[in-house]
Order: sequence, then structure tokens, then C-alpha cells
Amino acid sequence: MISLSDRHEAIELIEEACDSGLTQKAACAALQLSQRTYQRWRQAGEAVRADGRPEAQRPAPANKLSQEEREAILDLCNQPAYQSLPPSQVVPQLADEGVYLASESSFYRVLRVANQLQHRGKAKAPRQVKKPTA
Repeated sequence: MISLSDRHEAIELIEEACDSGLTQKAACAALQLSQRTYQRWRQAGEAVRADGRPEAQRPAPANKLSQEEREAILDLCNQPAYQSLPPSQVVPQLADEGVYLASESSFYRVLRVANQLQHRGKAKAPRQVKKPTA
């Protein structure tokens, strides 16, 4: 993001170059700025527009899991029957039983947020073994 003061400076440089006889396109290219960006900054008339992205309203997605659904996933994954299984095995087992809570990726996402995505089995986690040098 370009700060408002840098935008003012770029606008002044482009206007100065245009007053000297350079085209707007060439002046923008000299600053490595697209002509459309310059026009968008000047769209509000004489005032240079600030970047609106930090203050933008970003509503939550409509398909976001509710807190109850996340808690149901965590409760299920912490049950003795499933606590040592990864989500790639839990979700198909639930599907065989006719139960659908969420997708496999949602299980992984919920477990990662809850900091429970470590190796879930009783066996030691796999490790990288370096090849011996010749």
C-alpha cells in the first residue's frame, strides 16, 4: 500500500511532468504506476483519495462454521474412539455411520486453530532420516 503522502508526491510529479509536455501515460510509466491507478486516485475531484482497504467492511463468509459446530468437531475428535486418528480417517468413519459434521479440510482447520493438529497416534511421529554420506 502506498501512503497518502507518497500519493500526493506522485500526483504532483505526474502533474508537473504533464505541464512540461509529457503525456499522462508516459509520466505514470516513469513512476512505474499505471495510468488507471493515477486516475483512480484523482477520481474524487481535486483531493487525493486515501487507500480504503484497511477500513473496508469485510463480512464473515456465509458458510463459516459456527462456534457450536467447531466445538462439536473438537468434542468428537477428543473422544477415545477418535483421539488417535487423523481427520483423514475420522471423516470417512463418520460417513460410514451416516454422520456428517464438516469436510475433512474443515476438521484440519478447526484442529489447527485449537492447537491439536500434532501427531494424534500413540506411535512416534514419523521423522526424516538423512542418507549416510558415501
